[in-house]
Amino acid sequence: MGIPLDIGDRLEPFVDDWLIEELRVAALVLHRPVPREPALVTDRPWEGNMCHYITVLRDGGICRMYYSTWHGRFDQATDGTVKLRKWPLRVACAESLDGIHWRRPQLGLIEVDGSSRNNVVWIGVGEESRGTEGFSPFIDRNPKCPSDERYKAVGSGAGGGHLWAMVSPDGYRWRMLQDTPIMSGLPFDSQNLAFYDSFRGEYRAYLRDNSHGIRGIKTATSQDFHHWSEPKWLVYSDEAVQQLYTNQIQPYPRAPHIFVGFPTRYTERKWCAAIEAMTEPEHRRLRAGASERFGTAVTDGLFMSSRDGETFRRWNEAFLRPGPRAEGSWTYGDMYQAWGLLETESDLAGAPQELSLFATEGYWHGTSTLFRRYTLRVDGFVSVNAPFRGGEMVTKPLTFSGSRLTLNMATSGAGSIRVEIQNADGKPLDGFSLTDCNEVIGDELARMVSWTGGEDLSQFVGRPVRLRFALTDADLYAVRFAK
Repeated sequence: MGIPLDIGDRLEPFVDDWLIEELRVAALVLHRPVPREPALVTDRPWEGNMCHYITVLRDGGICRMYYSTWHGRFDQATDGTVKLRKWPLRVACAESLDGIHWRRPQLGLIEVDGSSRNNVVWIGVGEESRGTEGFSPFIDRNPKCPSDERYKAVGSGAGGGHLWAMVSPDGYRWRMLQDTPIMSGLPFDSQNLAFYDSFRGEYRAYLRDNSHGIRGIKTATSQDFHHWSEPKWLVYSDEAVQQLYTNQIQPYPRAPHIFVGFPTRYTERKWCAAIEAMTEPEHRRLRAGASERFGTAVTDGLFMSSRDGETFRRWNEAFLRPGPRAEGSWTYGDMYQAWGLLETESDLAGAPQELSLFATEGYWHGTSTLFRRYTLRVDGFVSVNAPFRGGEMVTKPLTFSGSRLTLNMATSGAGSIRVEIQNADGKPLDGFSLTDCNEVIGDELARMVSWTGGEDLSQFVGRPVRLRFALTDADLYAVRFAK
């Protein structure tokens, strides 16, 4: 039998098959976020049409959105040659009380074009603007963190090759952590990021590198944020080759033992009839005049998860597709997902909170970029799904420490879920078979399961058991043995 999985009283979302031993008709299904309203349009004079590398986080009652402000224009000379002219790269911060409605605070910290009435928080250091490229901040939850370094960030500079660290007491006023980079030797020409992993008690970084021309992701760890291990390539559960720009990896807040990632996939194509038939062909040809990939490459968003931070279950089907927009879409720079998740109120009265995610639109188009908000059910990345004809899922042997089984689940009006508790050998326990289980129907984040003998499972705490789920037109997103 092997050693049973010990899940304690943790939430276990079905973002992988770690808990699953057998699926019968039922299958793991990836769910896609729902597009909502524009969260921010970067139409201020100091912003531009190449704004990207978004980070969202919540600090007490305030949500913050950090983003790179950048503008570019394709200039065509009389001889037909095209050059991309870029304006200076800066970092700005927007704020929100609810994660839905955003504003730019006039911080008065940094002068841009003769005025400090803006929300710019960082312009880098030195001629190479150290720390501006891919500036990615986080709140350091390390209990040993000095108060004046409560906020930390990493970023590269012009030319890449080095990763710099910045610190701040409040998320607005930043300074360099040290005069030397914390890492060197990789391109770092993307949104590299780092954070404190409270579950494992270490700092972890995710970094951009190339292997034989393929863009990919490496990871490194540190005990003090100054000295880092040699970066290692991520390993994926399948062998499909995908070019990944950003990674957006983080511990899932509701289950911090699990990492979730939202990388940007880069797909480069040659000029062909399919490209000619896409949106805005004239502007696409203009961009291709500077570099063919500027007119033909496409980016979209993926989802992946990991339990050790190195080996990932990556879904190669898009989590965020470029979509049906007629302008500013299907381009290199489109659908760059933000780093960070926010729980926000649903616009359905009485419905539970949702997860809000953010992604870019309109890169290189016009004079601004659009950051759109997307929503997803809490824990709703992947589900065990069964059709109307029914399906089953059986877990591996496990032990738990809670006394009540709760499900994040949704059924149709005709659908249902039943749960059987078995011993480690697969025999139903008396009073807890499928026929003893009270039918579970509805749509809830934490529905308690009960049997004819009640819902108290204290007698089974610490004993190896299996769970057998019988589902009909239903989705099971997560399970938890709650105390």
